Amino acid sequence: MTDTLPAPATSTHEVEVEGSTRGERIAAGVQRHGALAVLGLIVVIASFAFEFFATLDNARGVAVQSSFLAIVALGMTFVIISGGIDLSVGSVFALGGVLAAYASQWGFLPALALPLVVCGGIGVLNGVLVAKTRMAPFIVTLASLLGVRGLLLAITDEGSTTYLVPKGSAFTELGQGTVYGFGYPVLIALALFAVGAVVLQRTSFGQSVFAIGGSEDAASLMGLPVARIKVLAYTMSGLLAGLAGALSAARLSSGVTILGVGMELDAIAAVVIGGTLLVGGAGSISGTLCGVLLLGVIQNVINQIGTLDSSYQSVVSGGFLIVVVVVQTYLSRTQRLR
Repeated sequence: MTDTLPAPATSTHEVEVEGSTRGERIAAGVQRHGALAVLGLIVVIASFAFEFFATLDNARGVAVQSSFLAIVALGMTFVIISGGIDLSVGSVFALGGVLAAYASQWGFLPALALPLVVCGGIGVLNGVLVAKTRMAPFIVTLASLLGVRGLLLAITDEGSTTYLVPKGSAFTELGQGTVYGFGYPVLIALALFAVGAVVLQRTSFGQSVFAIGGSEDAASLMGLPVARIKVLAYTMSGLLAGLAGALSAARLSSGVTILGVGMELDAIAAVVIGGTLLVGGAGSISGTLCGVLLLGVIQNVINQIGTLDSSYQSVVSGGFLIVVVVVQTYLSRTQRLR
């Protein structure tokens, strides 16, 4: 099947590059690597401006704080490239943390398995509703956001009950353990991104995700299993959101119900800032990682300034998102005209 599938638009570009003009190549480069360039520029400026920014301890802090969003954004990348969107990941993240903390009293495996099973099931439900009934992803996942948040409040008595991970539990090591000072969540996120990059760029599933996002009708005519690919993409998103929630619970030693509020917007922002088109069909795993790190560095710079409230991160992130979408729209129109 892979012989009949078009190569992902963001993987090699051999044909496009050979026949494209210099302006088109520059436009494509800006779209793919713009977030990395901005990230590098901010890091260089902040390193000179703030004494403690370019320290190993600060880098470790930014990495571990960004790791949970990174895992959620990884799943969101597949969904958006396929032409969809998942607004439920913030609530699913919080539910995963509460379920992990609750199940930790029975050991490591239940603490990890319960959130993965439940949150993966929510992803399957989202995917089936989107793929089989052709309902709008925005409506389906918005309903899931509300439903999961309601379920979360129900099992925690309106948030009054906080489930704690038992002291000395092996599960806490998953969130609090370190290797050379870098927390296990960071290493897990990096491993997942490496696997995600291979899946997206080097497998028939990844090529199918690109094809469906580029044109669902054309993908159907090519004989691709559109419904199955969509279900798998949303299932992946639910699983990764649940895993991120479980890792958060392991790090905090508790399931906190108020976590995850607005995380879906941060994940979407990171993915889009990283160069993935909201309309689907183009994007990269490395771009998403750059988008996540860019948001994390912005938050850290705000903390380094000290006189600014953390809410300014939302202002800056929103500004970046608007600029990126405008630039993406302009570049897409330019390429179509040529």
